[in-house]
Amino acid sequence: MSNNLKFYIGGAWVDPITPHRIPVINPATEEAFTEISGGSAADVDRAVTAARAAFASFSRTTQKERLQLLESCLEIYNKRYEDIAQACATEMGAPIGFARDAQAFVGQGHFDALIKVFKTFEFTEKRGTTLVVKEPIGVCGLITPWNWPLNQIVCKVAPALAAGCTTILKPSELAPINAIIFAEIMHEAGVPPGVFNLINGDGPSVGQKMAEHPGIDMMSFTGSTRAGIIVAKAAADSVKRVTQELGGKSANILLPDVDLDDAVRKGIGACFINSGQSCDAATRMLVPRVLHDEAVRIAADEAEKQTTGDPFADGTILGPLVSQTQFDKVQRLIAAGIDEGATLATGGLGRPENLNRGYYARPTVFGNVTRDMTIAAEEIFGPVLSILPYDSEAEAIDIANDTPYGLAAYIQSKDLAKAREVAAQMRAGSVYLNYPDLDFFAPFGGYKQSGNGREYVDFALNDFLEIKGIVGYGE
Repeated sequence: MSNNLKFYIGGAWVDPITPHRIPVINPATEEAFTEISGGSAADVDRAVTAARAAFASFSRTTQKERLQLLESCLEIYNKRYEDIAQACATEMGAPIGFARDAQAFVGQGHFDALIKVFKTFEFTEKRGTTLVVKEPIGVCGLITPWNWPLNQIVCKVAPALAAGCTTILKPSELAPINAIIFAEIMHEAGVPPGVFNLINGDGPSVGQKMAEHPGIDMMSFTGSTRAGIIVAKAAADSVKRVTQELGGKSANILLPDVDLDDAVRKGIGACFINSGQSCDAATRMLVPRVLHDEAVRIAADEAEKQTTGDPFADGTILGPLVSQTQFDKVQRLIAAGIDEGATLATGGLGRPENLNRGYYARPTVFGNVTRDMTIAAEEIFGPVLSILPYDSEAEAIDIANDTPYGLAAYIQSKDLAKAREVAAQMRAGSVYLNYPDLDFFAPFGGYKQSGNGREYVDFALNDFLEIKGIVGYGE
């Protein structure tokens, strides 16, 4: 029996206090394929009551007990792996191969990495006669986005449980089914009642009510900078901790010595992955002015190879954008690029020629972009690459940092020492040298308006902990 119209609170699937149905749209067809229930302040109250009741005992469990619980969660996650992939393909339009190899995979990877680190994590430290103790912060409200749903759910829930916290998750109402599956995983894994709770709904009706709630001790939010500011303001009255992973406008600096063909083609992938719907996507490619025209030619050629289509069709590389709202935003920004004088090398407005429905955007490359153009400043969240020429290394660094965001930066050079030197000057939480493989043990988070706090492994775990000094504890 489907749990899509229920919430998971206190270890049981329950009906919302006030019925309110929200259609879930398949972005490939623009049609609803199921419905979920939208929550309210009363549902938040019920979840907070369950989470606070559970915290008293769960916060006192041993590290070994919580490690075993995480291992059980991973075991059941692996059992439901294909269900998760199918949900991501249907509700967010991820090509099914990508849904399996990336969307479902990252949740598995974060569970596995945290388990490895948690085995040797130290909750106490002696400093002279003081015992420094790390203790769970309490009840944690978790708000996650639609674009990398399992990545963000696991990056919040797993370290919160490891810390000994209890949790209330509100996933995006645009892609909620994977989160319902995740709640089923938590139940089957034996997570104690009230330790993990799930409420669906929109931001104002549920997310903001969580942030305002005096019974929630911490909010962890991933989403847009605009929404993150709302959450922080709502949380301020109760002085709760707020961690945020927000927007980005990441620069990809190609230094003069690169293999241009290889660097540009891989740069398309770093920008277009997940149909461009990644907060750390390499959306601004900075190239030496003398290499600009060739870089644009290569980028356009590679962009035209990105097959856009049905998420369940063989060979599809780019699926649809997640919603009509997102499609309209991408179209607006492509139009701005054209109107402001950037060179449209490929792509442009409208759907790809072979698609007449679905929220599909054309893979688009702009050249001759300047830093004052809208497409160089705003987060687009679609398969749109802006190529900016530069005349010196210092200018490239200045352009890269000339943004209110600071989530990620990318540096490409055959000279690793030079790449490291430039990386040291990036005002960003993550810097990727020469397109490295994903590292689940690295920190993730941003500078400036890209947020506060860090996710992944023990970096996330520490965000869910309070520090207590017991002075005079003794030798």
